[in-house]
Amino acid sequence: MNTPASPLLSPDRIASEHATLPQWALSSDEKSISRSFSFKNYYHTMAFANAVAWIAHQQDHHPDMTVSYNKCTVTYSTHSAGGITAKDFTAIKAVENLITG
Repeated sequence: MNTPASPLLSPDRIASEHATLPQWALSSDEKSISRSFSFKNYYHTMAFANAVAWIAHQQDHHPDMTVSYNKCTVTYSTHSAGGITAKDFTAIKAVENLITG
């Protein structure tokens, strides 16, 4: 699916959205936002990574992920826009819902 780029969020809007998600870290250039999740074993890590992949497929918005035995780091940025858009925060909230229920 080839969708048009979403508009970049202003620094103030990024700060406002980020304030509700303090576990997520903004990159120094504020073009991406990431969080590392820890799990007790590889099975749980992969289950989480697959759930994030399902969310990405549903939203047609795909994060960068680094997966190891008991850790998964998820990084969002709207590459087509060159930074953070509303799509990133929508996806982050869905990922957070995996953890918080």
